[in-house]
Amino acid sequence: MAREHPADADVVIGVPDSAGAAAVGYAHESNIPYGEGLVKNRYVGRTFIEPDQKLRELGVWVKFNPLSEVIKGKRIVVVDDSIVRGTTTPHVVSLLRRAGAEEVHMRVCAPPIRHPCILGVDMATKAELIASHKSIDEIRKFIDADSLGYLSVKGLLKVVGGSSGGFCDACFTGKYPIPVQLEMDKLMLEHH
Repeated sequence: MAREHPADADVVIGVPDSAGAAAVGYAHESNIPYGEGLVKNRYVGRTFIEPDQKLRELGVWVKFNPLSEVIKGKRIVVVDDSIVRGTTTPHVVSLLRRAGAEEVHMRVCAPPIRHPCILGVDMATKAELIASHKSIDEIRKFIDADSLGYLSVKGLLKVVGGSSGGFCDACFTGKYPIPVQLEMDKLMLEHH
């Protein structure tokens, strides 16, 4: 990510807990110091899987606490594992700005998730996936970041040491490994 999307910044932080290792790697590759800028409330789970938008938003507000001594007056690279619906990220950026960040540069370990997973990952419908209907610049504006960079599919496959034949990348590319009926909702069979 640091090679694909460099940033002129003072500190790199990760969104806990899932992006810590990637943030350390970004900091190492970019020669920008790493810092712990967000602390996670251990009693709040994964907000992106909550069934209701209001519950997801409420969960985000109590999920993270910014450390202003690391953030205040700094240009920050924030590394996250993914942006699924776009529920968490705008709140994270807002928290960092309120804690005094001068600039917020989002970097995302996963390519844009544009297609639903039909193989078992319970994440969202296509309509709920922010990258399915917004461009990267529109997402950047929506989350209020100064810049936004996603790892490319090619970069992701290089990192994991594979090829598109060895890993399912359908949520990024729309190329499913089996025939699918995309009109089906993940809860379709449960409604009957």
